Amino acid sequence: MARMDENLLNDVVAAALKAGADAAEAVGAERRSLSVSVRMGELEEVEREESRDLGLRVFVGRRQASVSGSDISQGARDRLVERVVAMARLAPEDPYAGLADPDGLARGPRPDLDLYDPAEPSAEALEDRARTAEAAARAAPKVTNSDGASGSWSSSHWAFVTSGGFSGVHKATGFSISASAIAGEGSGMETGYDGRTTRWQSDLPAPDSLGAEAGRRAASRLGARKIASTTAPVIFENRMAASIISPLVGAIAGPAIARGVSFLKDKLGQQVFARGMTVTDEPHRLRGLGSSPFDDEGVANRTRNIVDDGVLTTWLLNSSSARQLGLKTTGHASRGLAGPPGVSTTNLTVQPGERDLAGLMRDAGAGLLINSMFGPSLNPNTGDWSVGCSGFWFEDGEIAYPVNEITVAGNLLDIFQRVVPGSDLEIRGSSNSPSLLVDALAIAGK
Repeated sequence: MARMDENLLNDVVAAALKAGADAAEAVGAERRSLSVSVRMGELEEVEREESRDLGLRVFVGRRQASVSGSDISQGARDRLVERVVAMARLAPEDPYAGLADPDGLARGPRPDLDLYDPAEPSAEALEDRARTAEAAARAAPKVTNSDGASGSWSSSHWAFVTSGGFSGVHKATGFSISASAIAGEGSGMETGYDGRTTRWQSDLPAPDSLGAEAGRRAASRLGARKIASTTAPVIFENRMAASIISPLVGAIAGPAIARGVSFLKDKLGQQVFARGMTVTDEPHRLRGLGSSPFDDEGVANRTRNIVDDGVLTTWLLNSSSARQLGLKTTGHASRGLAGPPGVSTTNLTVQPGERDLAGLMRDAGAGLLINSMFGPSLNPNTGDWSVGCSGFWFEDGEIAYPVNEITVAGNLLDIFQRVVPGSDLEIRGSSNSPSLLVDALAIAGK
């Protein structure tokens, strides 16, 4: 079987041009993964995956089409090329379609981001991690049951070639441990979860500490109460605080701005957050879960303060949305195997403030500490936002009791202006934030 390398992709691009395309780009993705899950001390599932896929996008004038497939034999590639060029000839014209402009491509030496760990754990090693994590979760005080634990590994190899002269390879690994515990009995049961994914095996936390934290979080929710509807300070815990920043990403995405479907469409260069609030996108973070040496159009990417001291500094643009807005791409193109690129951030981080979580609670006095969110609702045109949540009520700066079945709501234009970041930033994923305090939010309870 042919290997998915740059030579093969160059051949596919050349074949597309020969078949009548004016421009073309090909992407090849190879992935291997192994996952082992256990529950109640017993092996539950072992899952292996190996995949190899090819994607091709072509342009005939300003018309474009894309296809993908997992058969990369010569005959299958020939049929893929023939089909996609025929599709492009019938597609509607898009005045903004096309490859990235050559002057924006990532040229020369590219940064080594240390994303690939050559170690490949055995199924037995992953099972041992999962068993250790689950045993620690089950041993935690007040834990009565388990939703299981898992250990997993993956390796991906991504290659990208265009007729515009770009060629690049990006490979990465991922190692994960997770555990979920159940505390209490009957209608009073509560769940708690902890999990981590890292690029390098050595960066994973100890499985027993992770499992113990899952158990502690489950037990801490026991005895949760419903509270009356009120307006009060709300703190979003650091593990999920990035969730209230995620609507920012969609609202400053170039395609949304070009369509005029964004509550921030006229806020570029303005004070959107309070002073002191800085949100950074960092594509070249070493071992970052969102890191990449170039964007998914081959464009050079770099660290940017998307929000700088409260001021919105940029849209997130790929080539198409940049052309539509009369701007230059910002290197935020993101794509899969088929279809034109969208946009996304890489490693998004809310920069920390001065006070830890305890300090934020002391500043607020009494209010709601949220550590679980679900079912968010957003009106993208107005910024009206609500989310179901659970967590803890605190008084005099101290945790008083757990609460559940509540909803918090407000307008993000107003909320963003009043967000105060804490100092407890932990880098756990591709979107990270310290705990965030909002001095008053509407809380719907019983």
